[in-house]
Amino acid sequence: MVILSTSLTGMTSDLLLKYFTSITAKQLDQFNRLPELYTFWNNQINVISRKDIDQLYERHVLHSLGIAKVISFLPGEKVLDVGTGGGFPGIPLAILFPDTQFYMVDSIGKKIKVVQEVAKALNLNNVRASHARAEEINEQFDFVVSRAVTRLKEFYPWVKGKFNKQSKNVLPNGILYLKGGDLEQEIAESGLSVQQFYLKNYFQEEFFETKQVIYVKI
Repeated sequence: MVILSTSLTGMTSDLLLKYFTSITAKQLDQFNRLPELYTFWNNQINVISRKDIDQLYERHVLHSLGIAKVISFLPGEKVLDVGTGGGFPGIPLAILFPDTQFYMVDSIGKKIKVVQEVAKALNLNNVRASHARAEEINEQFDFVVSRAVTRLKEFYPWVKGKFNKQSKNVLPNGILYLKGGDLEQEIAESGLSVQQFYLKNYFQEEFFETKQVIYVKI
């Protein structure tokens, strides 16, 4: 397996601790192992663009954790990650919220293999992963998370019947969707009532200037 330099590990630690000051030593160790794991698996199964692998923390890990700036998942809550790809946003969120259950699905089997192997290497006992489409999942969840797999108009029907009726969190059960760019037209065509959280209000890096968490109450 590829061994990364200690300078890169330090950079990842610094970036995380800049915005998440309460993470434990165990969580920090798990986060610090992500570049090594994803570099290895990306060489076997391309799940992250080659140009992004060197910026894994900013563009994938920290981006995923933008959801954690909007909500803190509670112990016992169930979260479905639709179109997880190589495990984003699910894997970083599962590290940050070890008492929350995450179910990650993707229609491409080789990507799910990466999720399963990374979760196993990090001993993430709160993660399940399946090669499946969201429409095939017959379970109820508190929240659905995803990262720009399609337009909201197409995404909503995939998951609309998969929510627990009783909400326990500060935000009622619903969708937390990571997207970027000008979303005015997409939101309008969806017909959904949404709340927009701009990640530039939480993270200083230029990458987050147009990134948002779109919350849809179910």
